[in-house]
Amino acid sequence: MNAALKLSQERYDAQLPPPVSESPQEVARAEWIYNAVEQLVRFGVDVSFQRRMRKPQGVTQAQLALAIDEFANGRLADGEVGTPALGYLLLAAERGQVDRTAYAELRGPSDHPLGKIGEIAQALIEPLADDALIAQAEDNEL
Repeated sequence: MNAALKLSQERYDAQLPPPVSESPQEVARAEWIYNAVEQLVRFGVDVSFQRRMRKPQGVTQAQLALAIDEFANGRLADGEVGTPALGYLLLAAERGQVDRTAYAELRGPSDHPLGKIGEIAQALIEPLADDALIAQAEDNEL
C-alpha cells in the first residue's frame, strides 16, 4: 500500500499546473471588471455602458447598497455575527464616528483586493463584462 501511495504522490507532484490562459479577451475582461468594481467601491460612481440599439446597462450605487444590505442581513440572520455589530455601527454613525470593529464583524472575511464590498460589487459586475467589452468595441468603431 505504501508503494501505491508513493507512486500516486509522485504522479501528483509531477503534474504541471493547469495552463494559464492570457488571451487578450480574458485580460481585457479582467481589467474591465477590476476597474468597474473600483469605480463602484472606491470612487462611489455608477458603472454604465450601452451597446448599439440596446438599453443602457450597469450597476448603480443603489444596487450595490442593496446587495450589501442583503449580504449583511443574511449574515445576521444566519447567526454569523456574534456581537450587536449593526447596533454599534448605527450608534457610531449617530455620533459621527466610525466603528471599524463592528464593521469588520458585520462584513466578515475576504481575500478580495477591495475587501468584502469589492467581492459583492464584483458579483454584480461580472455578468455585464462581456456586453461592456462589446460596447467598447462598438464605440471604438465610430
